[in-house]
Amino acid sequence: MTTPVLSVVVLSWNTRELTLACLRALFAETPRHAREVIVVDNGSADGSADAIAAAFPQVRLLRNAENRLYAAGNNQGAAAATGEFLCTLNSDTEVRPGALDQLVDYLRQHPGHGAVAPRLVDPDGTVQHACQRFPTLATALCFDSWWGTFWPGSRVQARYLMRDFDHLSSRDVDQPPGAVFVIRLEEWRRYGGLDEQLSLFYNDVDLSRRLWRDGRRVHYLADAEVLHHRGGSTRNFGKMLVLWHQNRLAYYGKHYGWLGRAWIKVCVRLRIWEERRKIVRRHPNDPAAQRAERDYLAKAEAELWR
Repeated sequence: MTTPVLSVVVLSWNTRELTLACLRALFAETPRHAREVIVVDNGSADGSADAIAAAFPQVRLLRNAENRLYAAGNNQGAAAATGEFLCTLNSDTEVRPGALDQLVDYLRQHPGHGAVAPRLVDPDGTVQHACQRFPTLATALCFDSWWGTFWPGSRVQARYLMRDFDHLSSRDVDQPPGAVFVIRLEEWRRYGGLDEQLSLFYNDVDLSRRLWRDGRRVHYLADAEVLHHRGGSTRNFGKMLVLWHQNRLAYYGKHYGWLGRAWIKVCVRLRIWEERRKIVRRHPNDPAAQRAERDYLAKAEAELWR
């Protein structure tokens, strides 16, 4: 059996049709660099695992009894990988022919780079503007309050979202879109993979930041293209907003210390306060709807700080 150059880890959670399309795209081409495909099914309830096993027996399928979330699931798949390079590939993607080979070639030709990611496009071909700069304390304030609506807060937001970059050319970036991320497997393991405290969000931001901290650059390669159905898994996750805030709190605590954690708590409370102020405007003549929204915010806040 040929030793793989690239190990592709696909994490699947209740995205049966998207995952099958993702795998069809992977196996539709004969890659220049030998690859293995590892699918981690995170306790799907839609028959994903059985469908994958039946349609793609050549895939190494790891079945979890429950949803271990993004970081742990990808770490599990990477632990089973044997290639020189590792690609974490979202189940809501479809790789274009040659795209993964181009990413591997880039890292082979650029030893100073730690990771590379492709251009993502919508089904209609529209380029997704998904690269970002690392979030700062000002980013959090502008995101969570009306400060982000007006200058200079709007400028902070524009800088963070890289609105000055059209995503049509290749360049080094702070953090590329995490839907497709290629890194040397040895380097992934040396960094410990994804931080599982950042269970669903900010784990790719954190890994990119750790790479840059050590002088390992991260590249966005516009010539390699991958179709991305945005949010195929996360849109089905009911606790996404609370978990996003919890993961953000952990990220800021990790990179900004106690000040970062305290600052995020202030920003989130500002956001909740603003949301409470909007309730009456949204439901001026409906006390029941107002009570329901207040109860929801109270429960979300209690769960957030658990």
